[in-house]
Amino acid sequence: MTISGVSGRTSYIGSGILDLRSQLDTLTQQLASGKISNTYAGQGSGRSLAIGLRSQLSGLAGYADTAVNLNTRISVANLSLQRLVDVGSSVKGAAVSAVSEIDNTGQTAGQKTASLGFFDSVDMLNAKSGDRYLFSGRATDTPPVTAADVIMNGNGAQAGLKQLILERKQADVGTLGLGRVVLTAPSATSVQIAEDASPSEFGLKLNAITSTLTGATITQPAGTPAAMSVDLGVTNPAEGEQVKFTFNLPDGTTEDITLTASTATPLPANSFAIGATPTATAANLNAALNASIGKLANGPLVAASAVTAGDNFFDQPPMRVGTTPFGAATTLVAGTTANTVSWYNGESGTDSARGTAVAQIDQSITVQYGARADEQALRSQLQTVAVFAAVTTSVTDPNANAQIAALNQRIAQNLADVPGTQSIQDIQADFAGAAASIKAAKDRQAQTKAITQTMLDSIEGINDDEVATKILALQTSLQASYQTTSMLYQTSLTKYL
Repeated sequence: MTISGVSGRTSYIGSGILDLRSQLDTLTQQLASGKISNTYAGQGSGRSLAIGLRSQLSGLAGYADTAVNLNTRISVANLSLQRLVDVGSSVKGAAVSAVSEIDNTGQTAGQKTASLGFFDSVDMLNAKSGDRYLFSGRATDTPPVTAADVIMNGNGAQAGLKQLILERKQADVGTLGLGRVVLTAPSATSVQIAEDASPSEFGLKLNAITSTLTGATITQPAGTPAAMSVDLGVTNPAEGEQVKFTFNLPDGTTEDITLTASTATPLPANSFAIGATPTATAANLNAALNASIGKLANGPLVAASAVTAGDNFFDQPPMRVGTTPFGAATTLVAGTTANTVSWYNGESGTDSARGTAVAQIDQSITVQYGARADEQALRSQLQTVAVFAAVTTSVTDPNANAQIAALNQRIAQNLADVPGTQSIQDIQADFAGAAASIKAAKDRQAQTKAITQTMLDSIEGINDDEVATKILALQTSLQASYQTTSMLYQTSLTKYL
């Protein structure tokens, strides 16, 4: 009789052992990884939902990275803006200070404060976050503002702010030092003042004339060039009667010269002597007006000229006195890159500066956080601080105090907040709004991420206790199978019989 070997008869036991071993390996991998499977195929019917949930988590992670970058950029920009606010406040405070003593450099302590503030402001506007310039609009790889020293002093053949202020001063004051106006006497009893050219960009412009002089006839500005006059007629003015001349200055401000008829000796300031006849009185009025116009032209007009030159320089393109000699010029011309420094090098446009940088922070939400250094609020303050820092006078100039006083007044006024115009705080508010939107989106996404992760874990994850129990059961079954198989393979015919 033939007796078959046990191996063929027990092959099903070997297959069972292999199956148990495979199950044990699978459960061991699950326990180690915490996942039901390393492939989507092993996830069963929940695989499609798992793919969608993972895609959603990936999107949320991308938004989180975007939020980190945006918060960094906005924080850096806000630090720059806050420093600019501080510079504006300190320079304004220096301008309204009663201390206007001019040192040997031709400047006051307030102007030195402005100089430090100007250099600091340029650095703030050239702020970067990573490789991105924050105040260049869309030109994020370009520093928006030219170096402070170059703006002030020029670069080779390119004229800087100080040179344009000097040229404009000569054009506004004129060669006669009377602010480009001319005094004449059309008759023995009259005084006439006229602009020296028309049209002209420079000098004093006639506004109006008023009078309380008895018997006097006044003529308001008229003609080309404009002229206005006062004729005393046949009657001398009485003590204390006045005539007032009003002028427009280049920066849009007005100044008055009020002269009072007087018989006092010595003659009080801002007065003209009443002569023996109207003719003599008219001559005295002419002389007093000539002296007063000289003070106006070399005092407040110089300050107004500097402010206007700053506006010309910070324009795009910069504008400068068109012809020489400057004291006789009548026009402005656009500066070129060859002869004039351009202060702003970033992207320019008529659209919203905030819209030059847009980022998506959620599926249907975007924030705008762009900025340009030539925005009205930023340019205005930078320009005002630069002009204050650029003007110099001399302790030997009899009109120096009047120039500084007029300049201080204009600087303080130009740094004051004007309702209806953009302020640096408005830009800060825009950034704060963007930061708030980012935070709200992050909070929502954190909650969504937690819910999504929980759902994904329910599909991909395992119950550690359940898997461990299954492993123990399989180990017991596998051990029993090994023992049974071992016994079968050790069975012989002799043992069988």
